[in-house]
Amino acid sequence: MSRLSFLRPSRTVPVTRWRSVSRWRTGPMTFVILCAGLWLFGTGEALLVASTLGVSPWTVLAEGLSVRLPISIGLATLAISTLVLLLWIPLKERPGVGTITNAVVIALALQVMVVVLPSPSHPLARLGFVLGGIVLIGVGSGLYLTTNLGPGPRDGWMTGIHVATGWPISAVRLGIEALVLVVGWLLGGTVGVGTVLFAVLIGPAVGYGLRATGRIGRTQSPEIDVAGDQRPELDA
Repeated sequence: MSRLSFLRPSRTVPVTRWRSVSRWRTGPMTFVILCAGLWLFGTGEALLVASTLGVSPWTVLAEGLSVRLPISIGLATLAISTLVLLLWIPLKERPGVGTITNAVVIALALQVMVVVLPSPSHPLARLGFVLGGIVLIGVGSGLYLTTNLGPGPRDGWMTGIHVATGWPISAVRLGIEALVLVVGWLLGGTVGVGTVLFAVLIGPAVGYGLRATGRIGRTQSPEIDVAGDQRPELDA
């Protein structure tokens, strides 16, 4: 492995000592790591909201759909999530405990942390909230994805494409976020500085989050892709 490999984001989901062998059965340690990762993810989302510099690309898309169609932004979000889950089918992505826990814990963390966090007024502080939120989402993603308990709807699309194509997971995430952002903007969604930064930086953030998590929970086994099949080390 190259000495400089630690400077590159992880190309795939690494094997960790807390990785579950089943997406529907888990031990206490794995479940705690799952919830901790999802809580960090939700806290990152809350930082983005508190910054008031723009919502995530997926919310831009939901807003754009609500502008074009006679539906609310909440219903548009539900419709998008349903569509994304249907896209799992050709990719052979599978749900698990983490897929259900994803919706519950992230929503709870977002609700709690939006109330707890201050509302910064200085532009640099607001920008710091955006960047901090992106970092937390990257770290949170690295933790919860390595439990192998199933991704959330949108992350499942990302991991499914990664497994099907072999493309680096950070590049897949970047491509998805950029596509969603452009389509949402064309439909009439509102785009802010924070939205653009999120779309550009979230892919590398998730890649580095997986890299860091993989080093902390390192095993002697080769990396295993998110479908559960062994594969050679891709980060060398």
